[in-house]
Amino acid sequence: MSFRPSPSSPGTTLARLLLASVFIVMGAWRLWQAYEGASFSGATLSFSAAELVLGLLVAAGWKLRLVALASAALLVADAVLSHPFWALGEPARSAQMLHFMKNMAIVGGFLLLALTAPARRR
Repeated sequence: MSFRPSPSSPGTTLARLLLASVFIVMGAWRLWQAYEGASFSGATLSFSAAELVLGLLVAAGWKLRLVALASAALLVADAVLSHPFWALGEPARSAQMLHFMKNMAIVGGFLLLALTAPARRR
């Protein structure tokens, strides 16, 4: 017997929205800052757009397994590229390791979402 919470239970919905909020807020914030004139690389803007779209899709509950896995993959790439703590000395190493590990914790949340999401949205 496996434990699969109802996809529409309040707890599951709250957890899904909290995971999505990281991508929605940070993706939208960076894009808004670029619109206001802040300088970002093309890669950062592309990542931010993907983040925003994936966050909205997770929040909507659309194809959760696929979207949660894509979100996890994007976050692993971001952690490796943006927080290379292994290449730094102290005190920067500790700060970047904290950010890297926070990303990995969120990756765990997306993997859990992918594993518990229904095969089809009803």
